[in-house]
Amino acid sequence: MTPHTAMVLAAGLGTRMRPLTDKTAKPLLKVGGKALIDHLLDNLVAAGVKRAVVNVHWCADLVEAHVKARTDLEIIISDEREQVLETGGGLAKARPLLGDDPIFVVNTDAFWGHGGAEPLKSLSGNFDPYGMDEILLLADTKRCLGFPGAGDFFRDGATGTLTRRGDAETAPWAYAGVRLMKPHLYDNEPVEPFSANRIWNQLIPKGRIKGVLLDDFWLHVGDPQALKDAEMWMRCHGA
Repeated sequence: MTPHTAMVLAAGLGTRMRPLTDKTAKPLLKVGGKALIDHLLDNLVAAGVKRAVVNVHWCADLVEAHVKARTDLEIIISDEREQVLETGGGLAKARPLLGDDPIFVVNTDAFWGHGGAEPLKSLSGNFDPYGMDEILLLADTKRCLGFPGAGDFFRDGATGTLTRRGDAETAPWAYAGVRLMKPHLYDNEPVEPFSANRIWNQLIPKGRIKGVLLDDFWLHVGDPQALKDAEMWMRCHGA
């Protein structure tokens, strides 16, 4: 199963990236001479994606002009200029544009160091439409840059089933900002600001959300220092 549609979450305010985002959007900041959003779009195209729904809010005109200049896939804009809807609300608003087949959903501030389609193919190759509703790409917290957190999930090695870190001091896996999901999960969700965690909290107890492991170095570009570090990492590793 190769998804042909992706939702690209590009409507954030980029507050942690200020002052770099005072006059531009975080997805347009460059690492290795390429805008963050293009790192993800290039990987999606390599995986066979034909159309990308991109939501916009902060510096929306700049983001829209940038992505519509691409000729290698169809770009559809989900306009959130009036209100930031967060990760869940953005998907609820874009639901009519997403179709009914499983889609990739990607953040624009996280990507894998060497690029390419393999992590996306791993998601689609391990997606069981009968046994799960979402599958997340997970990064090793000891093999990443720019992620100061304690980890998000524990993962059952036999089934791929996820449980949250909860009260544990640390967990080995962080959500890597890329997932494959069924759009119908948002059929009845209101168009209002809310996190995708609302949906995940329903799926996790049912075992309907699984995880696959990223076999690459993970770059999480969330603030100006992480942007500098990612630039240096890519120069040092020829990525």
